Amino acid sequence: MLGERRLEVLRAIVQDYVGTEEPVGSKALTERHNLQVSPATVRNDMAALEDDGFIAQPHTSAGRVPTDKGYRLFVDRLAGVKPMTSPERRAIQNFLDGAVDLDDVVGRTVRLLAQLTRKVAVVQYPSLTRSTVRHVELLSLAPARLMLVLITDTGRVEQRLVDCPAPIVDNTVADLRARLNSCIAGQRFAEVPRLVQDLPEGFDAEDRGTISAVLATLLETLVEETEERLMIGGTANLTRFDHDFPLTIRPVLEALEEQVVLLKLLGEATDSGMTVRIGHENAHEGLSSTSVVSVGYGSGEEAVAKLGVVGPTRMDYPGTMGAVRAVARYVGQILAES
Repeated sequence: MLGERRLEVLRAIVQDYVGTEEPVGSKALTERHNLQVSPATVRNDMAALEDDGFIAQPHTSAGRVPTDKGYRLFVDRLAGVKPMTSPERRAIQNFLDGAVDLDDVVGRTVRLLAQLTRKVAVVQYPSLTRSTVRHVELLSLAPARLMLVLITDTGRVEQRLVDCPAPIVDNTVADLRARLNSCIAGQRFAEVPRLVQDLPEGFDAEDRGTISAVLATLLETLVEETEERLMIGGTANLTRFDHDFPLTIRPVLEALEEQVVLLKLLGEATDSGMTVRIGHENAHEGLSSTSVVSVGYGSGEEAVAKLGVVGPTRMDYPGTMGAVRAVARYVGQILAES
């Protein structure tokens, strides 16, 4: 177990290195921080931290930098995340409140996260597999053509054309719309197939072909849209951190182009808590010099998706975690009100 004094020295090293981008020496620590011990004691503590793998000497100078293990301990022992200021919270709310639909919410969230953190922002769309049906609308476009509109509790809207085997009258369309909403509104997507399987039997024989066509389109929509989607922004922010990547930034950029990699980085959406993956904790080799801060968001108690940022391991963890958490909270509020 690392003693409290050495933990305080590690905290000081992390803070100074993040702020100055320069390896930290014992003299600088004693001058900038009230550690209440002698420089010799600080040097001994730094030597012990280095022996334990929490800091390392990047070159022959006296300065030390945190390792992945050091950042991990720093994050695990954080007393709390850095709170957003009142102007920052108002700016977040005002920016996101102007969104007109789900695509706009996700797009604004990506831009906002990238601006607040100056890192790469990644936002996962709410998954239909974790969504519920808010409303189903049926619109007559022609005697034998309908439009099916599916609206989820997260504000996602899916539209499909339905070519019917025969003309369908308006009162049948209205009846089907009412029965659909009666049995599946407020229900999880996974429950929909079971709930609608007997629906055609409640209609006249001549209408059952059309009813079956509408239901088939509805179920196809559920299957087609189970693929996870996400949006990424702020990739250019990485150019500010060229010196944080040992050889080249190219592997990082290549990894960020792979959606499967990003989804794995964010983790399971059902885990709504804050997750911080540091350096080699990221399974993808191209991202071993980065850290990922992510958290779940949703319109209720359960997370329906995740959002987060990717940046160098040398990052302001308390500030980044605070920004990510605040944005997730506001996105959840918007979805709940939509």
